[in-house]
Amino acid sequence: MSKTILITGASKGFGRAWTEAFLAKGYNVAATARNLDTLNDLKEKYGNAILPLKLDVNNRQESIEAVQKVKQHFGTIDVLINNAGYALTGAVEEASEQEAREQFETNFFGTLWLTQAVLPIMRAQKNGHIIQVSSILGLATLPTGMGLYSASKFAVEGLSETLASEVKQFGINVTLLEPNGYESNIWHTGITSESIPAYDDIKRALAERENIFGKVEATAPIVVKLVENENPPLRLLLGKVAFPFVKQSYAQRLESWEKWNDVSVEAHG
Repeated sequence: MSKTILITGASKGFGRAWTEAFLAKGYNVAATARNLDTLNDLKEKYGNAILPLKLDVNNRQESIEAVQKVKQHFGTIDVLINNAGYALTGAVEEASEQEAREQFETNFFGTLWLTQAVLPIMRAQKNGHIIQVSSILGLATLPTGMGLYSASKFAVEGLSETLASEVKQFGINVTLLEPNGYESNIWHTGITSESIPAYDDIKRALAERENIFGKVEATAPIVVKLVENENPPLRLLLGKVAFPFVKQSYAQRLESWEKWNDVSVEAHG
């Protein structure tokens, strides 16, 4: 049975690869981008199966209107994939107010606006699947350089875990996708804060670490499988680096919490 999928940030990276995979499977896809010219080849190849939509996810009203256009055009929205986002790099101290706010406007609030807009439709249908593209940096952090990006993804994690418990009663599933590093445009088209020399040594040490990036195209069949699964997980790590990285971080947390547990209990009164 064909599904209708609304995906943001469809012009490149994960969004582009997944959009092509869904269309190849015969699904209807509403693909959003800031520049619709990037979707011209897909429109020419797949015709009415794809609905390109110009959208700035930072604009709540635009997000609401985009969702309504998709509903009017295809009659339903079975899956929402909140993929649009970018990475602000730099130490926490280096981020300007504007940079910090814009990071959250896109990565967190953009996700929230689309999620809120699609929920009434999915509740009425009594089914749906909301897929939030988070990151392993929404579960554990790197030593330096991605603090604001991680914070925005931590926020998406908290929002989506709560959302999942709220909407399960309506037949709506929520999945957080948590990729490790991938050979994606996000690292080349992001924003770097103005540097403070005091952090140069830490950044240099981090840059010299081995980086094992996954291939974006390898995720496409996995995301198709996720969409087709009747009982999708709340969280799905992507890439071979993800699980060891997160496992180590959580083991360290548990060790610290257990070490200080007597103090924690004492604080209860």
